[in-house]
Amino acid sequence: MKKGLVLEGGAMRGMFTCGVLDVFMENGLHFDGIAGISAGATFGCNFKSHQIGRALRYNKRYSKDWRYCSFRSLIRTGDLYGAEFCYHTIPEFFDPFDTETFKNDPTEFFIGATDITTGEVRFHKCTDGGAADIEWMRASASMPVVSNIVSVDGYKMLDGGIVCSVPYEYMEQQGYDRNVIILTQPKGYLKKKSPVVPLVKLMLRKYPAVGKAMAVRHDVYNAQMEEIDRKEECGEAIVIRPPESLGIGRTEKDPDELQRVYQMGRDEAVRRLAELRSFLGD
Repeated sequence: MKKGLVLEGGAMRGMFTCGVLDVFMENGLHFDGIAGISAGATFGCNFKSHQIGRALRYNKRYSKDWRYCSFRSLIRTGDLYGAEFCYHTIPEFFDPFDTETFKNDPTEFFIGATDITTGEVRFHKCTDGGAADIEWMRASASMPVVSNIVSVDGYKMLDGGIVCSVPYEYMEQQGYDRNVIILTQPKGYLKKKSPVVPLVKLMLRKYPAVGKAMAVRHDVYNAQMEEIDRKEECGEAIVIRPPESLGIGRTEKDPDELQRVYQMGRDEAVRRLAELRSFLGD
């Protein structure tokens, strides 16, 4: 049996995921592997580095700093979420990411990002939390239109959620047969076609494959939710999701709102602990 943890993205909805993961760490739940997309990758890496509370802490502290996320950053750098500040200044100086613990922890950690040339998702196995791993995290969370294209390992990449919002299929392909899936939308949520699709096609016209992927993203997502519901009903996976809409914006800056959503994640994880232990055989 291989125990997997699968993390959806959702930008600041990921504070819900952070609450869940911190409870997991506090209660000694372990997994053989983790796969994260977008915020699921950038926040989920703290599980492998054993840093309880870190993602909530730095988001509350720097959410209103223009270097972290702002239209000023977008205009000056081409990234709504400032690449230098988010992926270097904070993890290297202001709130250090524990790369040593990350490297030594045996849990496999996979990140998915969209190859804009082919319109397909590519996965990367992180090994040491170093420069290459950080660039894959940035690529996975780089939303189209408001982010620069990230070049890493010979690929041109953007947000993994364009093609694969919840990487449960990838984990199953890697042999993970006991998966816990953390979502950031409530049961029954249906994604609608994004109104920015025409803008994506215009701005990324050199890469038509990514425009095509964006145009059907809502259908792919909704099909994934159907399959996840089936897995949950059959007992093939444990699914943890908000009991109701989180009511938070993708770029939420209010520390109280971030704390509220984080606490919702904690509450839901605590409520499901006994069920989780039984499912994981702990």
